[in-house]
Amino acid sequence: MANPLAGPDHEVAGWFHAHLTRTFVTVLRAFTEFGSSEWIGVVLFLVVVFFVWKRWWPSLVTLMVAVPGGMLLNELLKILVHRQRPFLAGPFVDWSGYSFASGHTIGATLLYGQLALFLLPAMKARHWRRLTVFGAALIILLVGFSRIALGAHFLTDVLAAIIFGVLWLAFCLIAGKPMRRSVVLTPGVPLVSEPALVRVEETKQPAQSLLR
Repeated sequence: MANPLAGPDHEVAGWFHAHLTRTFVTVLRAFTEFGSSEWIGVVLFLVVVFFVWKRWWPSLVTLMVAVPGGMLLNELLKILVHRQRPFLAGPFVDWSGYSFASGHTIGATLLYGQLALFLLPAMKARHWRRLTVFGAALIILLVGFSRIALGAHFLTDVLAAIIFGVLWLAFCLIAGKPMRRSVVLTPGVPLVSEPALVRVEETKQPAQSLLR
């Protein structure tokens, strides 16, 4: 099936490729690092260690399925679609691998989106919720923009990565509901949603004798 956005794809990629400068590339590479596999791996390691220390097993399972699982599915998608990158070489870029969908962008969408989902239930103030959503969205958009401007991906590669990432997070959120059936929210919540969950255990009150 032909890509209906092939024209805009090539126009956007060509414009950025023609206007790249060393300073611009330096800034773009700083943005793109927030979606790199190395950075995501470091953040995942720290969060996993923290979850294991706190024994927040449902959050740990959700994190591992959502982020590494989604990134692995994207690699399979790249092989299936087999789309070449906009520019394989240039004065500032040298890419390998396939283009659709953007690995950096979907990695950022999955990581920062899932972290936001962990944080939001613990936030009571609306402005903190908005700030969290805005911060996650801003990082994702900056990573996606950097991938387009550097010539690593077409516009549709980045848009598809964001859409796939959001859909995968929604799937993980729905599929993880059974793990949370035995927990309830409590008033005094820390900064992450999992510690705000306390297992409900059946307790038996000692029967009081009616005879005095």
